[in-house]
Amino acid sequence: MSQEKLNLLYEKRHKIEQGGGQKRIDKQHSSGKLTARERLNQLFDENTFVELDAFVKHRCTNFGMENKEIPGEGVVTGYGKVEGRLVCAFAQDFTVLGGSLGEMHAKKIGKVMDTALKLGAPVVGLNDSGGARIQEAVDALAGYGEIFYKNTIASGVVPQISAIMGPCAGGAVYSPALTDFVYMVDRTSQMFITGPQVIKTVTGEEVTAEELGGASTHNTTSGVAHFIASNDEDCIVQIRKLLSFLPSNNSEKAPILECQDDPNRKNDVLNSIIPDGSNKPYDMKEIIYEIIDDGDFYEVQPFFAQNIITGFARINGESIGIIANQPKIMAGSLDINASDKSSRFIRTCDAFNIPILSLVDVPGFLPGTSQEYGGIIRHGAKMLYAYSEATVPKITLITRKAYGGSYLAMCSKDLGADMVFAWPTAEVAVMGPSGAANIIFKNDIKNAKDPKEMRDIKIKEYTDEFATPYKAAERGYIDDVIEPSLSRIRIADAIDTLASKREERPPKKHGNIPL
Repeated sequence: MSQEKLNLLYEKRHKIEQGGGQKRIDKQHSSGKLTARERLNQLFDENTFVELDAFVKHRCTNFGMENKEIPGEGVVTGYGKVEGRLVCAFAQDFTVLGGSLGEMHAKKIGKVMDTALKLGAPVVGLNDSGGARIQEAVDALAGYGEIFYKNTIASGVVPQISAIMGPCAGGAVYSPALTDFVYMVDRTSQMFITGPQVIKTVTGEEVTAEELGGASTHNTTSGVAHFIASNDEDCIVQIRKLLSFLPSNNSEKAPILECQDDPNRKNDVLNSIIPDGSNKPYDMKEIIYEIIDDGDFYEVQPFFAQNIITGFARINGESIGIIANQPKIMAGSLDINASDKSSRFIRTCDAFNIPILSLVDVPGFLPGTSQEYGGIIRHGAKMLYAYSEATVPKITLITRKAYGGSYLAMCSKDLGADMVFAWPTAEVAVMGPSGAANIIFKNDIKNAKDPKEMRDIKIKEYTDEFATPYKAAERGYIDDVIEPSLSRIRIADAIDTLASKREERPPKKHGNIPL
């Protein structure tokens, strides 16, 4: 081969790798953002990234586009290794025409998604785009539609992770919303369907882009995002960590890491963690940190619906998903947002063969007109559906309250829990002792010489008899009442025992979850 042909290859590749040129690269850096290629280099293990479709060009001839060169079509796609495991990825290049999406830009993304499906590898999308390329009109819209379709087909087959690392507006937001996990970078990323100017024109509301769709908004208020990162580098470190908890696809299990934390370690501190007063709060995360390997808990949606905790951890080196009520927030009651958050997480774990541990201290569903009008019945039913549908190992530990329908919604034996443990402090009942006594002993209290004294006596009677784990254990709804300090040991044993679990369901196209 002549040197001339090699030189031409080097020249073309160099030009593509320069993206929008040094001036735009400098501007990207001054905005606190890495370039698309820098992001990919940090995501993948050193020297493992293989680029695909670098030479793809657009076909648009409208508005002078035939004279415009768009290196790499504004997106870098390819595959590589993350901690030695195959991962596919794309990164939109904001230095090239604002990372706008046109026909061939979308084709590149679609192709790498197809590759991920064929190879059974996770796909990571690093989004940084001004949106649809207006010059390409309906071709750009068709490109978005193609990506949405592929997101949906890949859902539950390979993990899909989206990182919002710049603007993401209009139709562009729906691809991340269809993926399993969404990261946002604080202060440099936004997501919204319609921007501040359109909102001001249509509704008269004045709002900044950050208030409307910034990382803080979507991590705390809307629940659209699952994680917030302080900068691009932090975001990529977090993505690599998340991947370590997930399998490559739905036919595999997550990697089991070598564990230095003894699965037979006792947790003596747990024997005294529940307050004496039934209505006193405590931090459920302290229990989680005690039970899991090395206290390493990667919380999902930590700032949204904080009355329920979701996240990944390991026990004896094996990935598990944790869903736990948080008595510190709203007494751990379930509301609309908590129901949505936990249901989504349950289904994610089930799709990717990750055992589920549910830690229960729940007084009920949150009462009130706003909850009823907002459809708490429909949203709460999602939890019942998600737990019932899940076929992965399901382990439930009741630490204190487990009342009424919320007890069922936190994966009771009846919803398919494989192992249910309770601490001696557990209260498994239709409702709290005070409310129950008022109903059951209504006439005794009413006819007593001292109604208040009689009420206190009857509440104690009911508490001693029914606000315990033993009635449920007598009926077989609880497999064992355990000493709290043995929780890690018993859960580790349950996970090991349930490793060979097989559960068949009736054949059907799909169920009809109450969305």
